[in-house]
Amino acid sequence: MRRIVFDTTILISAFLRPGGLSDELFGLAADDAFALLLAEPIIAEARDKLLTSSRLRSRYAYNAAAVTSFCRALALLAEIVQDLPSLTGVVRDPDDDMIIACAIKGQADAIITRDKDLLSLRSYQGIAIITPETFRQQLRDRAE
Repeated sequence: MRRIVFDTTILISAFLRPGGLSDELFGLAADDAFALLLAEPIIAEARDKLLTSSRLRSRYAYNAAAVTSFCRALALLAEIVQDLPSLTGVVRDPDDDMIIACAIKGQADAIITRDKDLLSLRSYQGIAIITPETFRQQLRDRAE
């Protein structure tokens, strides 16, 4: 089974757009189409952005209880990778290093993201870094 890390952009998109592609990918993870890997710092970053971003809060109607519930569901759905290796300077944004660290420690096959800095790497230590659209197409191709 493929082992996949979702970055914060995918988590936030799934929360904000029920029925969208990121949400669809969560459904596929729940159906065991692949193993979803996350780390507590990734979930915490998504929670913090959802709770503190005035831009998101002004554009979307949600409350703190919904965010908390979503983050609890993530922790139940995903395999939580512990004891991430210390990794710095891989990506321009230092917050993205934890995504790479989670993928390395969790022996992931791919990282799914919309983050341009991560996508610019294309891969890291044999771990593909791709968009959700590319990943969905790969899943469809394997199902045929």
